[in-house]
Amino acid sequence: MKCSASGRVIRGLAPAFALLLLGSPAAAQNPKTGDYLQNIALCNGSDRTSFAVRINGCTAFIDSGQGTTRARAIAYNNRGNAHTAAGDIDRALPDFDQSIKLDPTYAKPFNNRGAAYLRKGEYDLALKSLDEAIKLNPNYAGALVNRAGVLLKKHEYDRAARDYDEAIRLEPNLEAAWSGRCWTRAIIGSLQAALEDCNKVLQSWPNDAATYDSRGLIHLKMGEAAAAINDFSAALRFDSKLASAFYGRGLARLKSGDKAGGDADISAAKSLRAGIDDDFMRYGVRGGS
Repeated sequence: MKCSASGRVIRGLAPAFALLLLGSPAAAQNPKTGDYLQNIALCNGSDRTSFAVRINGCTAFIDSGQGTTRARAIAYNNRGNAHTAAGDIDRALPDFDQSIKLDPTYAKPFNNRGAAYLRKGEYDLALKSLDEAIKLNPNYAGALVNRAGVLLKKHEYDRAARDYDEAIRLEPNLEAAWSGRCWTRAIIGSLQAALEDCNKVLQSWPNDAATYDSRGLIHLKMGEAAAAINDFSAALRFDSKLASAFYGRGLARLKSGDKAGGDADISAAKSLRAGIDDDFMRYGVRGGS
């Protein structure tokens, strides 16, 4: 499966300046109050700070021993997010674990740990964490989107569609949910509804490779080869390594009579991802048919 629509994880950063200040009245008399407040701001990711600076701010706050238990849980969660965003999942996971240990009622680190496990391909662990996040906060739309992404990886498409439905009900402007639902509906065959979802996403994300790829699959399954070729080509303009777009365009080119072009695209797709034939079989599309 592509890591596009379903691979958009939603992390829960906690911009908790007030929470971090609570429970530390001594900070007002501390000569290093300025540093303390600056570390809070950096840990919260203010002013679009870099990941490294954000990590350093969280670390300094954690090492200071100041703040409430909840504040330290927030700092560990935020540092885990920064590690995840920097691509260091192995450092992120212990931070999320520590955040949860400090405050087991805090939903965000459960969501973020689930998103990290999703990126590692540990789908059962991801699902367990995301289930807990949603149990703690049934209105957590981002966690529902992330759980849908895990369910897609496990080929549980109907369950994924229900999570996307609920996320959209809770947060109608969450575009990752519309994009994910477009892909899911394309797979299960709700093609007109999928097309409407994709079109909505592209109104706001006109350069989104994942959604063009999803819409290409819709057109392919509708038998509209020319439209599918256009969408898959658009996807590849924005993501030149998107194996599913190569494969889908290859099938569409074969259907339109372009054997050389179709064979070349399918060969490129297979070089990027083994087993892509099986993926498209699951999507309801037979190779070369």
